[in-house]
Parts: sequence; structure tokens; C-alpha cells
Amino acid sequence: MPAWTDQLRFAFQPVVNLATGSVAALEILARPELGDVLTAARRSADLDAELAGLGVRAAGQQETLLPLHVNVFAATLAEQPGLTALRKAVQDVGRRPWEITVDIGGPFTHVPRRALLDAVAGLRQDGYRICADGVGDGDLPLRLLGDLGPDLVKLDASLCAEPAEDRGGRAAVAAMRQLCEVLGSLLAVEGVETERQYAAVRAAGAQLAQGFLFAPPARRAAADVFLPEPSDGYGPVASGYAGGAAALLPPAGPPVTQFLQPAALLPMSASAGAVHSHLTGFPGVSGVLLVDPDGVPVRAIDRDRFLLSLSGRYGHALYADRPALRLADRPRTVGADATAWEVLDVVTDGDRDRTGDDVAVVDEQGRCVGVVHLADILRALAESRVEEAARLNPLTRLPGSDAVNAEVDRRIADGRAFALSWLDVDRFKQVNDGAGFAAGDALIRAVGQALARTAAELPTARVGHIGGDDFLVLAGPDELEPFAAALLDVPWSAGGLPVTLSLATVVCAPGSVTGHGPAAAALAPLKEAAKSYAGVSSWVLGRPGTPGHEVRRGRRRGD
Repeated sequence: MPAWTDQLRFAFQPVVNLATGSVAALEILARPELGDVLTAARRSADLDAELAGLGVRAAGQQETLLPLHVNVFAATLAEQPGLTALRKAVQDVGRRPWEITVDIGGPFTHVPRRALLDAVAGLRQDGYRICADGVGDGDLPLRLLGDLGPDLVKLDASLCAEPAEDRGGRAAVAAMRQLCEVLGSLLAVEGVETERQYAAVRAAGAQLAQGFLFAPPARRAAADVFLPEPSDGYGPVASGYAGGAAALLPPAGPPVTQFLQPAALLPMSASAGAVHSHLTGFPGVSGVLLVDPDGVPVRAIDRDRFLLSLSGRYGHALYADRPALRLADRPRTVGADATAWEVLDVVTDGDRDRTGDDVAVVDEQGRCVGVVHLADILRALAESRVEEAARLNPLTRLPGSDAVNAEVDRRIADGRAFALSWLDVDRFKQVNDGAGFAAGDALIRAVGQALARTAAELPTARVGHIGGDDFLVLAGPDELEPFAAALLDVPWSAGGLPVTLSLATVVCAPGSVTGHGPAAAALAPLKEAAKSYAGVSSWVLGRPGTPGHEVRRGRRRGD
């Protein structure tokens, strides 16, 4: 062992799950007592890889089941794709690759791109998770970030230094959350030191966080952290877009990875006595998963039922030396890309006496990457329903423009064509004045119901109620005619007075607009054109950057 290791110590800082309030993992931090080993490691791939292995060995001396985060420079991965020292340490301490997240840090400049991506692909194939570290204050190109496709993105502490005054920082965190949704990554923020910073990153949608507010780095691994209540007007963690006609379309729900808890794993050959020792040695563990050599869950053991079986008369004598499989159930599993609603489906479809059991989350190879607790899922879904209800228009129960705008941005990021439409009632003020406000409200409700019914029958359609008599419709280019038929080809009236509607649509091909703002700007002149067709329900259609428009319904007087 090199002499410099005698002066090297390691500290452990919790990575906190903001949805559950629990510790999701521990980041291993090298703390040299003499010299500048970290600067030397930046220049030497051999030294950096050795540090990573030593960190895992140090964690092996801690009494913890928590997953680990290990820091490695990007250049080290490119030069040593096998990370032999790290892999050997993981094996020697009895850890599994899927319990280890490799935090890849900069600099990225001059690192061979292909070599780095190949090394990441190799680690991921073996089960290691990948984190892009220090994003926002380094030299990681966004294109490379997309190619890496990390499981986790950690934002640099500088982005949440002064959240109350730094609108740009808050916007950057929120924008990165949107990018993470597209990449399928979780978002973490480092350096959270105050309650206002905590509330700000939570409101921006970060799912994980680290910082002195929760717990400082310490020589002993901490399983308990301080977690304040959100305050100062910042809301709870964003749970994602739930769809257009929220009451008619099943909500996507937050991703299950947002609620991951560490899993207690034992080989399927473990005896009941070994499981008993594990459960009594770690009181916070609610169950154990018995896995095959590849880490695939074979059986699940619930803590309460297992301990009850062994506590009965002769229970310990009967079972202690026998395989724990005899007291185990088939595991309940969901994929890592599942949503909270899918977890609920798995739970409700099973036996009633197992309703409270943990659900194992597995990767594409079926390996367990953690578990989720039913209580966390139910709490999150209840909160998302409350948030969703607060965003709905009280008259039509349709979401507002924010939900539709978010979905527009998502489709633009995915490179999908879409049609954004604006619909309103012609001369609605005169309708209210002539027929009365009650008749006007009834008309708006009826239009909203027609929109919601039509959207529910189309796979990609979303509708929103901006307010008053203004509605938004987001659909695929081939989904427009059903809306026109349901809204423009039928007679409308309010208090016995005939009413007409105007519909304006901008069809956006991939790459034609950069966000919901430019899409709305392209729609604006079409709205004016649609309103020029008096006395009849009208529909005009155009495309960004193309002059003029096509008349699909309606005719000017005298034409």
C-alpha cells in the first residue's frame, strides 16, 4: 500500500431524497491530512482510480447498507475504462455494482469523447450507475451530457447560492429538471446550506440534494438528517405534467426513482438465521430481498411476518438453520422507468395481506436498484392530486396554460411535430350582456366538456382553459378534425341566442420553433384571422415562418 495512504481519511455525506426525507446514498469524500493528493489525482488516472477503490474499502468498514457515490475524473475513465481498483474493492467488501454510483467530474475538455462514452457504457452494462457531477459550473457540454445519459445529474452549489435574488440560478435549475425528464435522469443539487435554498431547489423540481443543512461530511456515516418544512412561498416538489383533461386522462405521476430507498439484499441461499441477524442488526430495514448471483430478486421477506414466524413456539428451532426461502414470498417488482401509479397498480393487484410490502425496483437486466415504500407513494400521489386540483380552472376543471406549455416544450425537445390551437367564443362580452352571466358560464362549461371528451378519445391530445372564453388545444397534426367536428360543426347557443366559435391552429414541424413562446407568437396572427370571419364558426391553419393561412372553416361576408 503506498505510504501516502497513511495520511488519507474519508468522510461521508448523505444524499437526501427530498420526496421521502430519507438518506438515499452516501457520497465518499477523500480528506488527506497532508499534501494535495486530490490535485495529484487529477493528473494521474492510476492515483484517481486507486482513491476510488480506497473510498469503497473505507465505506466497507462502516455499518451501513446505503448505496455509495464514488468520485472519478472524466479523464480517468477515458484512460482506465475498467477501473480495476474500484471493481476489486467493490467485490472485496461484498458490495454489488448496482449499489455504486460513479460521479464523473470535470474537466471534460480534451478528454477523448469516444473513450469516455465507451467506458461509461461498460460500467453501466455491469450494473454501475452513472452521475454527471458539478454540472452548471464546469466545462461539460450539453451534447456530451445527453450522450452520457446519466442516471443522476448533480448541479454545482453555485446555482443555489442566493435563490431569493438569483432568478437566473432558479431558472437554470428548473431548466435542468426539464432536461433530466427527457434524459430519464434524476436531478440533485449540491451545497444546500439554508432553508431558503432548500425550498428553492425543491420548488424547482430537484429530487435529491446534499449540503450542510442536512448533514455535513463526517467520518461516521449518518443515516439521519435534518429536513425542514418547505417555506417562504416555495411549493412542494413538482410531480410532473399530468395530462390535459386531467379528470379524463390517467396522470403519468412522478417517477418511481424519485422514491427509491436502499434495498437490503442477501443471496437466495441465506438461512433464516442470517436474515434474522440482518433484520435485528438494522432496525430500520423493513424487509430483505433474496437475490440470485446477478442481483435479480428471487424472493422477498417482510420484516414483521418473518419475525412473527420465528417468535412463535419452536419457531427459531424450526427455521433458524433452514433456508430463508421457506419463509419468503414472490417479490413485487416494477421497472426503473415506472411511475408511482404503476407501483400502486402492482400493490392493489396482489394479496391483501401483502399490501404494505416493499416493491423492488429493477433495471433493464432485472437487477434490483432499490425498493419503494407504499406510504411514500401514497403521500406523493395525494400531494400531486392536491397540486393538480389547484391548477385546474374552477369552471371547467381543465388545467391552465402552464400545463399545455410544458407539454409543448416536451414535444419540441423530443423532436415531435404538433399542432397548437387557440379557441374562443365570438363576442363573448355581448353574449354575457345579452344572455346573462349564468348562461355565459353554462356555455363555457359546455365547450370545456366537449374539448375534454374529444381529447379523451385521442392518444396525444391535451386541452387547457386559459380563462374566460379562451382555450388551448394541443394535438398531433392528424388529430385536428375531431376537435373541429365536435366544436365547429354543431350549433351553440346561450340563453336562446346563437353563438359561434373561432379556432386558430399553428402546425409546427420538428425544429420549426424553439419553445412554447415562439409557438404562441406564430399563433397570434392566426387568432386575428380566425376572428375576421363573422357570423359563422371559423377555423384557420398556418405554419411558423410561412406567410398566409389556410381556411378550414368559415367564409367572410361577400366571399
